[in-house]
Amino acid sequence: MTANVHAPDPELAVPTAPDATVQAGLVRRLLRNPLAVASLAFLAVVVLAAVLARLIAPMDANHADINAVLAAPGGAHLLGTDGAGRDVLSRLLVGAHLSLAGALIALVVAMVLGVVGGLLAGYFGTWIDTVSTWVISLLMALPGIIVLLAARAVVGPSLWASMLVFGVILCPAFFRLVYASVTAVRNELYVDAARVSGLSDSRIIARHILTVVRAPIVIQSAIVGGVALAIQSGLEFLGLGDINVPTWGQMLSDGFTNLYTNPLLIVWPATAIGLTLIALTLLANALRDELERASGPSKRKAGKAKTAPAPAGEPVIRHDDGAPAGQRVLEVRGLSVAYPAPGGGHKRVVHDVSLTVARGEVHGLVGESGSGKTQTAWSILRLLPEGGRIAAGSILFDGRDLAGLSEREMERLRGRRIAYIPQEPMSNLDPSFTIGSQLVEPMQVCLGISKKEATARALKLLARVGIPNPRRTFDSYPHQVSGGMAQRVLIAGAVSCEPDLLIADEPTTALDVTVQAEVLDLLRDLQAEFRMAVILVTHNFGVVADLCDRVSVMRLGRVVETGPARAIFKDPQHPYTRELLGAILSETAPRGPLAPAPQKEALR
Repeated sequence: MTANVHAPDPELAVPTAPDATVQAGLVRRLLRNPLAVASLAFLAVVVLAAVLARLIAPMDANHADINAVLAAPGGAHLLGTDGAGRDVLSRLLVGAHLSLAGALIALVVAMVLGVVGGLLAGYFGTWIDTVSTWVISLLMALPGIIVLLAARAVVGPSLWASMLVFGVILCPAFFRLVYASVTAVRNELYVDAARVSGLSDSRIIARHILTVVRAPIVIQSAIVGGVALAIQSGLEFLGLGDINVPTWGQMLSDGFTNLYTNPLLIVWPATAIGLTLIALTLLANALRDELERASGPSKRKAGKAKTAPAPAGEPVIRHDDGAPAGQRVLEVRGLSVAYPAPGGGHKRVVHDVSLTVARGEVHGLVGESGSGKTQTAWSILRLLPEGGRIAAGSILFDGRDLAGLSEREMERLRGRRIAYIPQEPMSNLDPSFTIGSQLVEPMQVCLGISKKEATARALKLLARVGIPNPRRTFDSYPHQVSGGMAQRVLIAGAVSCEPDLLIADEPTTALDVTVQAEVLDLLRDLQAEFRMAVILVTHNFGVVADLCDRVSVMRLGRVVETGPARAIFKDPQHPYTRELLGAILSETAPRGPLAPAPQKEALR
């Protein structure tokens, strides 16, 4: 093929190491924000005062001095006394302790129920989604104040019980937010890459999904915490709390009772509640802005098979019978893949595909876009997009039918024995974590080695795949490396556990032609070094000629011709194969009145 050769410098540039961790960078940015600093300082003072309230309060918060009722500020009572002669400053400090603790209970209950439910329902879907959504809808339909009054009638005027119940009522606020965020990212390519590397669903949720939704959780926590504090104070203000428990709400109630006698009594608790709510909101907004600025969203470009009618069931042209049975690592027999059709039933996008791959062999799946190549590869990995299913056939890997294995059994194979190289390197690396952490964790899980051993192995692999400065790349984030380096990182991750089968899905499509040639050379060397069986998904016959031992040509979901690469190049039998080969550009000068451009060296 004739191709323009670009200078390799942009793809081979050495990445700049991050100046510090994301957490350190976040703290530095927050400290440059005056509102965030002021809010953080105020909240720190409030929390510290609440924690040390019993120690720093000048008097017992419930001690009543009948001789000092409604005393003015000054003397032994710095902020005066209330209608029962109790010290206002002591009650304000102890009230902070109890009010914040009550709001925290409601916040924690709401967060645990809402976030966990939203993560599970959004990530897994199916019946978990249905049941969770029904329960959340029921909770949203309940009148909160009526439920709190009913709870008080049952358990009595208990601050802690009221806040537990209120936390359950508030959990839909977290559920809906997390559910919407998770459904937006669960099909991201880096999540698929984590599945392929052998990580379990729980690890993917905790490490990749939860990280993405942390920004909305932060701002929602401030809102819910403020609502919990306001509602708790409101209930106490209405006299529905325990009069023996000093809280800001109780102080508001006492201040309102004595509003005309001593107006200052209502100022102190109202100021404390208002400033706390404002500080929470300002700090949460600053945190959200910095977290969202630090991470860039990516969109999944899901491979979709064409829905055009499949060709009639014509016989597959075979040039031989495939590898000997004893050498076969993978044998696909009669594989069909189907998706739900809009009008009901299922639409098959892959039809009766059969192929074999031997150890040390590279088997190419060739065809135009929509021919079913990627769907076949995803079927082998058992990672079909939502709705897809294996409708017929078997996938024998080392004697075991992958089509019949459970998800837990597939997790043990992915990453360890079956690896995957995607076609979009930048979209398959999680932007929230360093490259090194994304290489180390799968090795720890799949190989059971320590973090130190996995780090040493990762650095060795980065050097092996041709990265000039492995340590710097190891410490970098995905946005700090080029596309070519990102693809080398993914190749290093794919071979890190020395798999028996490697599936490479258009591994050079997103790269310029110079880097394509380097990546192909790297794949060839690694395949020979590890004696892996390789399935190479591509639409480029030039890549097939360079790497593949055997070829299966696919068209509209069917294999139309299969056999050794030499035989197919020498004597293609099917008209579609001849059409694809005829589409390869020849090394001829352009026709027309323009002067011919200098001849470029063609890639193989």
